[in-house]
Amino acid sequence: MKKYNKITLILLFAALGMQGVKAQDVGYSQFFANPLYLNPAFAGSKVAPRISLAYRAQWPGLVSAFSSVSASYDQYIPDLHGGIGAIVLSDRQGDHGMLNTNMLGAMYSFRFRLHEDIYINLALQASVVNINLNWDPNIMRFPDQIDAHCGWINITSATPPDRTSVFYPDFAAGAMVYGPAWYAGFAAHHLSQPSQGFYSEDRVPIKFTANAGGLINISEERRRQSSLGLGTPVISPNLIYQYQGGFHYFNYGLYLDWMPFLVGCWYRHGLENPDAFIFMVGAQHDHFKVGYSYDVSVSELSNSVLGAHEITVGILLPVPEQKHKVKAIRCPSF
Repeated sequence: MKKYNKITLILLFAALGMQGVKAQDVGYSQFFANPLYLNPAFAGSKVAPRISLAYRAQWPGLVSAFSSVSASYDQYIPDLHGGIGAIVLSDRQGDHGMLNTNMLGAMYSFRFRLHEDIYINLALQASVVNINLNWDPNIMRFPDQIDAHCGWINITSATPPDRTSVFYPDFAAGAMVYGPAWYAGFAAHHLSQPSQGFYSEDRVPIKFTANAGGLINISEERRRQSSLGLGTPVISPNLIYQYQGGFHYFNYGLYLDWMPFLVGCWYRHGLENPDAFIFMVGAQHDHFKVGYSYDVSVSELSNSVLGAHEITVGILLPVPEQKHKVKAIRCPSF
């Protein structure tokens, strides 16, 4: 019965996704390890060339129902007075990849000084997205195929769509304001609300994201190093709020950055329903960081979905020579 319930849940998600219910974007738990996905204004925020990689396996208890990979690159270009970036993402939903989303985006973030040590980044992003449906009768299953006694024996009344692949342009904008030890940002994705429907017009709802956080040095000496080789411990509390398609998401927690270790704990929930506790551990050495996080589901699905695993890698390359020194945003991004 437990296995049957899991399979049914997969089918419901797949069926809903194809019948025009408003889809939600992929949600990563290690937000700041995937900064360009969170907000295009992060492009060039570390000044140095940066490579960010992420893999997420969500709800493994549902037979690999959701898995996503993303890769991004960004750096600051002095002649452009801002940063440039590019991101690719591939999201696979359902066993055998019943529904797949692929995205390629490019962005530019203009930086200017507002007051003394306060800066603002303003960014625009343009992307192309492809969504394709694997309409294979040996893979696709629908609720009307279920017989209460014999299982999957009925023939579905569902008809295949006229097209199983959709391409559309997509646009986003973002802003970041930051000081020596604090930062705040806002982003809006899917500004043109493109249609992604297979059967009829199905508009992607705009996703709004707001984030704020800061860094607190536990030690008075910022460059102190202990006899164990540990750097200065820094605590970074953060809050992220997202709204899309009538749904509200809150994420709040903190990181502890104590070179070479990095740990974090977050809590994610909606307005009425809890979702998950997120626990993260990582290690860093020179210009290389790696992180692992696990979502402990606390929703009604917690016994079946088994949370989510996420692995991220960040590589910060050497900073090219510059005529004028440019400050990087001090936040827990890789």
